[in-house]
Amino acid sequence: MTHAPSRVLVIVGTVVAVLGTATAGSAADRYLWNLPPGFPTPGAIRQSDEPREGRARPLPLLRHPPLRQPTQSCASCHLQALAFTDGLPQGVGSTGEVHPRSSMSLTNVAYNATQTWANPLLLTLDQQALIPMFGEFPVELGLSGMEDELLRRLAADARYRRLFGEAFPAANPPAAVGTIVRGLASFIRTLISGTAPYDRWVQGVDESALSASAMRGGRLFFSEQLECFHCHGGFNFAASTAFEGKPFDEAPFHNNGLYNIDATGAYPPENTGVHGITGKDADMGAFRAPTLRTLR
Repeated sequence: MTHAPSRVLVIVGTVVAVLGTATAGSAADRYLWNLPPGFPTPGAIRQSDEPREGRARPLPLLRHPPLRQPTQSCASCHLQALAFTDGLPQGVGSTGEVHPRSSMSLTNVAYNATQTWANPLLLTLDQQALIPMFGEFPVELGLSGMEDELLRRLAADARYRRLFGEAFPAANPPAAVGTIVRGLASFIRTLISGTAPYDRWVQGVDESALSASAMRGGRLFFSEQLECFHCHGGFNFAASTAFEGKPFDEAPFHNNGLYNIDATGAYPPENTGVHGITGKDADMGAFRAPTLRTLR
């Protein structure tokens, strides 16, 4: 869905729906999406062995506690009630380490051309899942060096033995680091949001879905005076998108000029954006603009 000049936007949140099913028995076990009207099919899944009935089987992993802190899991920083964020300006890891940035929403990440705030090299959810699990700068779940113990805990749980065996029947053993991240990615891809009042209005389902104030706000949002839509455009209100049928993936990173701590455009050392990966001056302060879906 692209912006039509006669339609304007209100940034209104909507409850995230878990959508989609998968078919088993075919050669590819292709995932079948159940998408909101006007939404394209997310980009091709870059894993050749997507788990059978993928998102349903490994779903409990999102709330499975890690080893270092028995009360914290993926869901601790990605709460459904907060659009799968934690509502904090800076995330806090399992060891209490405060992170330089906030936990990003998981809403509609199936459409991301890149993952996280500022890493142009992380292209898939499978790759990204390894960062919170085993990353050390900063520590998130804090599982680095504890892989064997993690797998022993999963193998000792009868429920997880059954779930992994059903989802990954060809894997030996079914529960391994590779299948854990594929299971997480398979579930997270289904967190699709696309039924906000704006969607009902732009699809012509409910002409009264937007208030007069929202209509005025939409005109400002899409105006060249404010230019909000340049970074938050398209059906997902994010410029960095990938979906089937798109000629090429768009993966822009933006510098909004928020910092200039040395009078030459420098950002804080832990928050230099893409520059932290590439070391290029042109990438200083460049971050991926997140979706505005489910914004509260």
